[in-house]
Amino acid sequence: MARTLIELYIHIVFSTQNRLNLVHPEIEAELYRYVPGTVANLDSRCLAVNGTQNHIHLLVSPGKTIALSNLVREIKKGSTSWLKREGGVRRGFHWQDGYGGFSVGRSGLPTVRNYIASQKEHHRRASYEEEFIALLEESGITYDERYLWD
Repeated sequence: MARTLIELYIHIVFSTQNRLNLVHPEIEAELYRYVPGTVANLDSRCLAVNGTQNHIHLLVSPGKTIALSNLVREIKKGSTSWLKREGGVRRGFHWQDGYGGFSVGRSGLPTVRNYIASQKEHHRRASYEEEFIALLEESGITYDERYLWD
């Protein structure tokens, strides 16, 4: 195949381990600047990033040569290593094992970007657990709640 051309958009969501409040305000802005760099280094694009103290949302367009599972693994691995190198409150930082990945059509990009940008406001009304289950149900993803949380 002479040329591989793709256009994919994925809304990725994952939490800190045990949904602990580990993304402290003093590291949040740095983390949200760091993650898009990791995504770019994987020949992918990060269109939005935001979250709260216990989880993160990303809107990404994966590159043509990387599987979603590898992209998420590298984002988690890179950001965890970076946070631990920084020391202080960051030493005990860990992401959960799993993640949610939700397809987004081109026409849905503005809605998802706005949703990600308004995370702090959204979580004044809903917990991460409620939000994640709602995302699964909206996407028609079958799940067993016993295995959602680590």
